Amino acid sequence: MHLHILGICGTFMGSLALLARDLGHTVTGSDQNVYPPMSTQLENAGITLMQGYDRSHLQPHPDLVIVGNAMKRGIDAVEYMLNAGLPYISGPQFLADHVLQGKHVLGVAGTHGKTTTTTMLAWVLDQAGLEPGFLIGGVPLGFSESARLGAGKYFCVEADEYDSAFFDKRSKFVHYHPKTAILNNLEFDHADIFDDLAAIQKQFHHLVRTIPSEGRIIAPITETHIDEVLEMGCWTPVLRTSLNADPQAELYAEQLAADGSHFKVLKNGVLQGEVRWNMTGQHSVANALATIAAAEHVGVAIETACAALSNFGGVKRRMELLGTIRGIEVYDDFAHHPTAIETTLDGARKRLGERKLWAIIEPRSNTMRMGSHKEGLADSARLADAVIWYQPEGLDWDLQPVVAAARNHAVVANTLDEIIQKIVSQAGEGDAVVIMSNGGFGGLHQKLIQALQHTA
Repeated sequence: MHLHILGICGTFMGSLALLARDLGHTVTGSDQNVYPPMSTQLENAGITLMQGYDRSHLQPHPDLVIVGNAMKRGIDAVEYMLNAGLPYISGPQFLADHVLQGKHVLGVAGTHGKTTTTTMLAWVLDQAGLEPGFLIGGVPLGFSESARLGAGKYFCVEADEYDSAFFDKRSKFVHYHPKTAILNNLEFDHADIFDDLAAIQKQFHHLVRTIPSEGRIIAPITETHIDEVLEMGCWTPVLRTSLNADPQAELYAEQLAADGSHFKVLKNGVLQGEVRWNMTGQHSVANALATIAAAEHVGVAIETACAALSNFGGVKRRMELLGTIRGIEVYDDFAHHPTAIETTLDGARKRLGERKLWAIIEPRSNTMRMGSHKEGLADSARLADAVIWYQPEGLDWDLQPVVAAARNHAVVANTLDEIIQKIVSQAGEGDAVVIMSNGGFGGLHQKLIQALQHTA
């Protein structure tokens, strides 16, 4: 079958394209924003990419159009698809119908950490010899691609609360019917489709309603918003995790390094294993505990999971070290929310100690662009020594009040050249620069590296 994917370079849709290819289909796709790492992965997989959303991309007619949730009415290809009567389906529905049937699905949900935790879980199951399938909303460093069908009965999926398509406003994860479900955390996000936190909690409860009574839900003891979801009705055993010893938590960590790079794992007070890895931050420890609990549910011993995590390579764009030039470390991070900014910088600060930490932040997510989180932005970046906030064209609000509220050194930049000039002229040996955006940031990462190399 010839499948054409509208919005193919999105992290979910790009991974879905790989699965569709592996099912034996001919896959093509269109997108407005074609940029690495997803575009590179798709091109390497032999999938033809087309720029924009022109109706000509659907000629000759594909057998099925898979519609990404970024598509809206009025887009040329969408209107042509509807007027021509072409068969179409949402990405999550295609995944559920063609990949997940008959599988033991392990779903990872939450406002933060879905991509990293899903990658950890797939890695642990793979290292345990279970040959899982997986769909990850990013490019993992431990696997060659972000999705595979797998040879076993287990499938790990990043279970996103964002809507499925313009014609299906349910959250993606409602389609997946996981038997093992991680609910990592829950905050207000996606202000473009959710009116408030309660609207998101309602969708999370729709997910809870689909988890079988012989399944397992994994949730930290600290997340009251998740507790409120479970209080709406829960028919599945819940295993609780904690970053410290707590009588309410069945699985918890005893931390041996402040930056989260070394910790013991205990179950009901009994030592089970130890993790020493390259990840940092309390959020990483929390993700690891959830992973261990989910893997245990499908028969992986905790000691085995700890050993696998100690060799975990991470995910592209999650505190990924791009290079060290003139003694300056340049990192790429996907932070899209004040909490993500804060936890990332907390881990970086604990690892760097007194070294100077720069944060370059683009408020790019739909929620950020709408200004829904602007009150908390200055505080979220407080652990950096210097912050450069990027004010791109089209941002609906002024970043100057964020700078005015900052307790550290903060400035606004209106161009990439301005950012590059500031780092090149002011950063010194031993400094770390963390570039934060959930998009391509105009190629800033490589432009900055090249500028630093040129002045070396």
